[in-house]
Amino acid sequence: MTHPAVIDELMTLVDPGKVLTDAASLEAYGKDWTQHYPPAPSAIVLPKTIEQVQAIVAWANRHRIALVPSGGRTGLSAGAVAANGEVVVAFDYMNQVLAFNAFDRTVVCQPGVVTRQLQQFAEEHGLYYPVDFASSGSSQIGGNIGTNAGGIKVIRYGMTRNWVAGLKVVTGKGELLELNKDLIKNATGYDLRQLFIGAEGTLGFVVEATMRLDRAPRNLTAMVLGTPDFDSIMPVLHAFQGRLDLTAFEFFSDKALAKVMGRGDVPPPFDTDCPFYALLEFEASNEDVANEALATFEHCVEQGWVLDGVMSQSETQLKNLWKLREYISETISHWTPYKNDISVTVSKVPAFLREIDAIVAEHYPDYEVVWYGHIGDGNLHLNILKPDDMSKDAFFASCARVNKWVFEIVERYNGSISAEHGVGMTKRDYLAYSRSPEEIACMKAIKAVFDPNGIMNPGKIFAPE
Repeated sequence: MTHPAVIDELMTLVDPGKVLTDAASLEAYGKDWTQHYPPAPSAIVLPKTIEQVQAIVAWANRHRIALVPSGGRTGLSAGAVAANGEVVVAFDYMNQVLAFNAFDRTVVCQPGVVTRQLQQFAEEHGLYYPVDFASSGSSQIGGNIGTNAGGIKVIRYGMTRNWVAGLKVVTGKGELLELNKDLIKNATGYDLRQLFIGAEGTLGFVVEATMRLDRAPRNLTAMVLGTPDFDSIMPVLHAFQGRLDLTAFEFFSDKALAKVMGRGDVPPPFDTDCPFYALLEFEASNEDVANEALATFEHCVEQGWVLDGVMSQSETQLKNLWKLREYISETISHWTPYKNDISVTVSKVPAFLREIDAIVAEHYPDYEVVWYGHIGDGNLHLNILKPDDMSKDAFFASCARVNKWVFEIVERYNGSISAEHGVGMTKRDYLAYSRSPEEIACMKAIKAVFDPNGIMNPGKIFAPE
């Protein structure tokens, strides 16, 4: 643990009361949504300015103290967990929207701005911030950038990196870099901005971000369709993509729906029981679009791909249909799920899922498996639920044994072991299944340039050497 005198020095660098060492704070700020590693930070520091962040990094370099960035702590790969005496740098007090440019459709945010705060700001100005996911009410923009967050609208709008116009970052050397300067076109060598997006704080800390906004969508409408098997979902996607510009295309299994229905606060979409469900969304900007959606639905029924379906007729119905998908993660958290966030190209999804489902069923016949995900962009969430009579440690150890087989399938399909949750600590030992030795060597060399003393979120992405 860090020496008390060194912590006293840290206290001089920030506002009074903004270094926390009490047990409750260490517990709260030292973890994220993963439960694999117990938090054990030495202290929590809450800067309010860029200059304070630079001073903290300079202090950490002098004393060779590791720093861990902390935003909304909603991560699912232990990327924001401080498990080895690190000092957590939490950005809760750098939470202001600093500027807005209506002509350029950009907004300058501090890293602690909550995702929903940015979404609401955009709505108030007649615009739209499209990166959206279940944790939008607590996740922060800095963390979204650090993990290149995706979510439910990727099929139309892409990942977080598509919406970052410019960044200010403090590197592991304490340098302040202004990257891209909000330009749309900039062909002047390496785009260092993109290196920091998805780097999980291992190169430096995002201290300011200029985010792009889009026009507000018109009359968003959702459909939930029940299918007789998983293979039917892909021709349904193909049929709708051929006729409509989809803003989302999600899927979930009957087991996922049953868990959400068990809450008792969400109405079922329809009476027909189906093994799999697709949720799609589009802009019904006029009656012709809505009619096209209904005609496509009828075509899918005639082909045997869809057994039943419903289309939202109001904003309330739209929200209720989305709850069927968005409430899954929160609902199954009661069972301490072992999560895998994997992806392949969309065309390979059916065969890919079948192989992984067979492996899990063979080795874990007594475990309940819940599938859901962003099928429109090839991203699947595999969740194995912990039996009530099994300890967390024994359960995680048991699930970890199957990772080798799951990730071998991912590698064979040229997929990713982490589609949108980052690598952190939970996936770092499996990085080689998605990245070649040459790529990993280049990534480590890049880290050494920006963080020569290895103080920035060490042990994340790469296993300690």
